[in-house]
Amino acid sequence: MDRKLKRFLIKSFAVLAVIHLAYFIYGYMKFVGLQKINIYTEFYRFKFYDDVSISHFFVTCLFLFFFVIFLLRNHSKKRNTLSEKLRIGIILLLVSFFSLTFFISYSFGFNAKLRTVLPEKDLNKDKTLLNVLQPFLYNYTSYSSESLFNPENVLYPKPYPVIEQIDTLYYDPDNRGYYSTESNYYSIDTLTMLSADHKKLNNKAKLALDFLGFDDKELEKRIISKHEKGDSTEIIFKGIKVYPQADEKMCIFLQNKFLFFPLHKVPEQQQQYQNAIKRYDLLYKYSQDSLLYSFQRLNGLLKKYNIETQIVPKDLTKDVFYYRDHQQEPLNGIRNTYERNDLKDKFKTLDRLFYKPNYLHPSIMGIFFTVVMSVWAVLFLLYLIWNFRNRKLSSDDFKEKEQM
Repeated sequence: MDRKLKRFLIKSFAVLAVIHLAYFIYGYMKFVGLQKINIYTEFYRFKFYDDVSISHFFVTCLFLFFFVIFLLRNHSKKRNTLSEKLRIGIILLLVSFFSLTFFISYSFGFNAKLRTVLPEKDLNKDKTLLNVLQPFLYNYTSYSSESLFNPENVLYPKPYPVIEQIDTLYYDPDNRGYYSTESNYYSIDTLTMLSADHKKLNNKAKLALDFLGFDDKELEKRIISKHEKGDSTEIIFKGIKVYPQADEKMCIFLQNKFLFFPLHKVPEQQQQYQNAIKRYDLLYKYSQDSLLYSFQRLNGLLKKYNIETQIVPKDLTKDVFYYRDHQQEPLNGIRNTYERNDLKDKFKTLDRLFYKPNYLHPSIMGIFFTVVMSVWAVLFLLYLIWNFRNRKLSSDDFKEKEQM
């Protein structure tokens, strides 16, 4: 490959880089904004009818047209070895690929603007706020759901979390048809001991069990799970009996641990526990102003994402503390109305754009690579044919001169 051809290829790739930069800037400028993002928002895919697709088609055609003309006219006369031809073939494949991917640079620009408007740190702050406030934001009918709200979902404070044990009480031992069931809750405790002492408890373990009020046989009955870690065994077992129904600081809002939307690459259990602590503090440790401020931040968040809401922070704060202190009343009157599905869809879309970007949409992937390979095949064949033709012409000219 001679110096002239190298210069030509470098200039060609420089032109491609400038075009890609132009599409990147165009994508950056065309970002629709957070408020207009919805479940259908995605990174650009070739549509054949909008400004990006039409301009892409003409720019690609013009570039390839002039590229081929200059390549064949000025750089196809030299006799090339097989390795040089293969090298040129690879370069032409790269030219084909980069001349057909301007729309991907457009998507890169879109993504860059998205991350400028909403840095990942701010997205995580918004998710954390929603996760902490999630139990206050359910539709009022959801508060009667035992799967969403029950004592087993309480993670904080001690002795929670608990596990439910349903005991059956038979009124007549000889007649099993008459019975009732009773739910009892036990704290979930952990005991670690040497594996060799698992069957024969050491003194420290015995003291701990004596404090809890049961012996090693009772421990065996209460074991939930065992995990061996090296030389030690970790035993998770049912500890003391807990009475959530009689706990004055165990309102319904603490009986939900589910996340509105999990943070990326942070264990969900860790998030749930941290949120439970913050939620407990808002309800029982801090003044009402702290919860009011959280709901004011929530209102700002909903406006930021263009979510229709009827939430009035002061009213919702009053409702939460009212139902905290009146645990037996159904939550029919909680004033927390907003477009829940729209907000959920918004964060699903943002999560997809942030962490699962499809710059090359699966629906066009097959067509795209077919077009790239077709363009490459045409370019490479034209080069080989022109190279062979030019060498033949030069050979014929040389023979004519010899005959003269």
